[in-house]
Amino acid sequence: MRTKALSKRRGAVLVLAAAMMVVIFAFLAFTLDVGYIALTRTQLQAAADAAALGAGLELIDGLGLLPERSASEVDSLARQAAEELAAMHSAGELSSVYLNPERDVLLGRYEWDEQTGEWTAFWGVAPYNLVRVTLHRDQVYPGQEDGQPVVGDEELRLFFAPALGHRTAAIRVRAAAALLPGVGFRVNPGSEQTVPVLPIALDEPSWNALLEGEGTDEYCYDCCCHCVCEGSDGVLEINIYPEAAPGNPRGNGNGTNQWTPGNRGTIDLGNPNNATPDLERQILYGLNEEDLSYFGGELSFDDGPIEVNGDPGISAAIKDELAAIIGEPRALPLFSEVTGQGNNTYYKLVRFVGIRIMAVKLTGNNKYVIVQPATLVDETVVPGAISVSDASLFTPVRLVE
Repeated sequence: MRTKALSKRRGAVLVLAAAMMVVIFAFLAFTLDVGYIALTRTQLQAAADAAALGAGLELIDGLGLLPERSASEVDSLARQAAEELAAMHSAGELSSVYLNPERDVLLGRYEWDEQTGEWTAFWGVAPYNLVRVTLHRDQVYPGQEDGQPVVGDEELRLFFAPALGHRTAAIRVRAAAALLPGVGFRVNPGSEQTVPVLPIALDEPSWNALLEGEGTDEYCYDCCCHCVCEGSDGVLEINIYPEAAPGNPRGNGNGTNQWTPGNRGTIDLGNPNNATPDLERQILYGLNEEDLSYFGGELSFDDGPIEVNGDPGISAAIKDELAAIIGEPRALPLFSEVTGQGNNTYYKLVRFVGIRIMAVKLTGNNKYVIVQPATLVDETVVPGAISVSDASLFTPVRLVE
């Protein structure tokens, strides 16, 4: 009797063990499929991030006060870049991620809303400083049930879940990247960052007149080689050399539109006792942390205009430094008011604009420093409440979603 009882118990244990093995293997299979889904989602997200950032780089030439490319041109280039960068990534069983450039890429504007206190997207509105990329593994096509590959955005086929009644899993990820419009500059404490602001001021009315069509077009900037040559590129230029006579973009310094005698040129951005070596350094390399310490570590107009001391006119001593940065984007301070004379001149700075130097001549007669509007993208730019249409300073492209 005892032997029969033991035999029955052993049989029951075997049945129970067999049943438990089925459950364990089912959970193991489920775990493998869940891990596969998570891995594929992570791979798709990496592809979406890269595609959004790459597409965002193509938006730069469509930004600024006088953009180098039209909205339709940057739209096409951004979609192409997103498709190419996504295809460089693998995800799941696919060696190349699929992206439909018309369906999966969305462009728009990204601006600070002072009422809501947050950044707001305006999709389909140019100029574009925002791009969103969506990657799909959630589409269903005829034949997918048979395991036949279709396009590359079909639902992800699973390994063991079909035994539980689930053949596929739907995955969708997205990423958005933007270049934020800027209103000032800041460097991180203790860093080696520099701010690309010229220590030269220009009056705001002259700048506004340039944007309204008063200027010359004698120099051409080639965005491919980043070089300047004589000729027309459709972007007007202005001479920022002091006291150029109206209508004469290459005045000799004896004109009539000066704001204050002996000045309308270099300004003290930093130590009020700066000298020519400081100006040379700032022109070539930008303002450093010590320079910005005189402004509380940040150059911005959140608290109103910034008052700075001026130096007598643009000197020939800095001609080589100005010539060395021809073609490079810089920020130019604009002033609305000026008081005093000579070394006792004070400017009320009201904003920064992006420019590039096109030509320099500071010796002999007919001195000039010719600049044209440009878009400045720099890591020290402080984003803020300014319309994308009015901005010429932008942060580097960054993920915002």
